[in-house]
Amino acid sequence: FEKQYSLKFNRKFGVAVSNGSVALDVAFKLLNLDKDDEVIVPSFTIISCLSAIIRSGGKPVFCDVNEESWNMSLEDVKSSFSEKTKAVLVVHTYGLAAEIIKIQEFCKEKNIYLIEDAAEAHGQKVNNKPCGSFGDISVFSFYANKHITTGEGGMVLTDSEEFYDNAQKIRNLDFNNVKRFSHDNLYWNYRLSGLQASLGISQLKNMNRTIDLKIKQGNYYTELFSESKDLVQLPLKEHMGVINHYWVYGVLIKKENMRDFLMDELRNKGIETRPFFWPLHLQPALPDEYKTIKKLTVSENLGLNGLYIPMGSHITKKLQEKITTTILRILKEN
Repeated sequence: FEKQYSLKFNRKFGVAVSNGSVALDVAFKLLNLDKDDEVIVPSFTIISCLSAIIRSGGKPVFCDVNEESWNMSLEDVKSSFSEKTKAVLVVHTYGLAAEIIKIQEFCKEKNIYLIEDAAEAHGQKVNNKPCGSFGDISVFSFYANKHITTGEGGMVLTDSEEFYDNAQKIRNLDFNNVKRFSHDNLYWNYRLSGLQASLGISQLKNMNRTIDLKIKQGNYYTELFSESKDLVQLPLKEHMGVINHYWVYGVLIKKENMRDFLMDELRNKGIETRPFFWPLHLQPALPDEYKTIKKLTVSENLGLNGLYIPMGSHITKKLQEKITTTILRILKEN
């Protein structure tokens, strides 16, 4: 599974682990960060990104995201860069890609690490190069809602043999081939099972079919919502030449303080939804020393007013029509 996955994403080495959050932990452990080493991270992303940076001993520095693509841009990175910046964590979000080529070039120019979180971007490409092939270290998740799933699971990809060797030790209790039960480090059991790996191999073969279905469903939702752009902001069909794979179909409600009411009303009608990520810089768990007074207006707006709606093989066009009609009726009546 590791070999096939590495080849699929044009990397030399792959290390399968127990989930995507663990993959982030491994990636940042490999960097040997000191307490003053800063890591630029988008505020609009999953808390696993924040946890991995803090657990590794680094300092998170939050940047905002683009108001149309909901992904980080080079401008966002530059706004948070300092002499203490050691790494940038790029996250491809909700089916579109961040400005990965520009950010990669910037990281090389500044001689800092690029960690690429492609957990939501299986099969996504930028300039015909797969997401997950840009970072010094790239990570994936195989959670149940991803385009490739092993139920739970993750992958660390790299072209560095040193990173590869160390990641294997971190993943497997620091076992070595010379003195197996003599350990130099207190590492973890982050292994993926053989059963999950075999499922992952079969999933690789179905990836394009899954993506094709998501694109069709996403485009149909956009068609159904097309006359209601005064009520909702829709995800872009493409951004800077990258076609949206719609890992999820996100809707940003333009009327403030309506999102939670809408979700409750939809739940009462049997339609399940999820809120957008809550910004990292506003997380209750964020230690005081990392809090910022800087407002990240796009991330905060997304966190307050965004939700995503049902997609998948169980969702027919008729159900999409029902979901869209119900959402628009609630928004117009309240």
